Amino acid sequence: MSKVFALIDCNNFYVSCERVFNPSLIDKPVVVLSNNDGCIISRSNEAKALGIRMGEPYFKVKELIKRNNVHIFSSNYALYGDLSRRVMKVLRTFSTNVEIYSIDEAFIDLSFLKEEDVENYGKEIRKKVLKWTGIPTSVGISTTKTLSKVANHIAKKERTGVMYLNKNIDERLKKFPIQDVWGVGKQLSKLYIKNGIENAYQLKSVSNTWVKKSTNVLGSRTAMELRGVTCIGLE
Repeated sequence: MSKVFALIDCNNFYVSCERVFNPSLIDKPVVVLSNNDGCIISRSNEAKALGIRMGEPYFKVKELIKRNNVHIFSSNYALYGDLSRRVMKVLRTFSTNVEIYSIDEAFIDLSFLKEEDVENYGKEIRKKVLKWTGIPTSVGISTTKTLSKVANHIAKKERTGVMYLNKNIDERLKKFPIQDVWGVGKQLSKLYIKNGIENAYQLKSVSNTWVKKSTNVLGSRTAMELRGVTCIGLE
C-alpha cells in the first residue's frame, strides 16, 4: 500500500494569529515585524498585493505602509507559540503520526485512508483547525512529502484550500519552478537551471546517475520523491 502524506501549512501565520484576537483586521493589509522591528516576517494577502515583500527592511517600505494604512505589529512569539500548539493538537485528532516541521507547518500520515476519502479528509482537517483555533490553513496531499509540499503550494491558490495531488501530476510539475521544490536551495537551483532543469518535472525526468554525480544523496532523494517513491519518512 502506497503512503499518503498531508502537509498542513498555516496561512500567513503570524498575521492570522493577530487576527484571531482582533477580527477587525480581517481583509485589511497587515504586517508583522521581526524582533527588533527591522524586517517584514509575515504579510496578509492584502499587504502582499501592495508589493510588500517577505524579509524586506521596514524602513524601505515605511512610506508605502503609511500611505496604504497597513496595520503593523511587533512579533509576539508567546502568542504564536500558543496558537501553534493548539493547531498541532487538533492535527493529532486526525492521525497518530504527526511531524511538526515548523511553528506553522506539520506533516501527517494519512496512509490509513481509502483513496476516495482522502480529499474530503483534507477538507475536514482544514475546517476543524479553523473552527477550533481560528487559523486558516492550506492542505497539500500526495504520496511523498516532497509532492505534498508541491500540492500545498497549489492548494494556496485553490478556493477550497486543499489539493490532493494524485492526477495529472506531470502537468503540475511542468509548471512548478525548480527553486520552489522542497530541498532545492538557492545554490542547487542555480546548478539545475545552468543544466537546463528549470522545473520539477525536468528534475523528476533526469537520470539518477546525473543527479548523484552532480549533487548529493539529498538531491537524489528529492528526484525520487518527485517520481512518487517515498524516500523521506515522518520524523
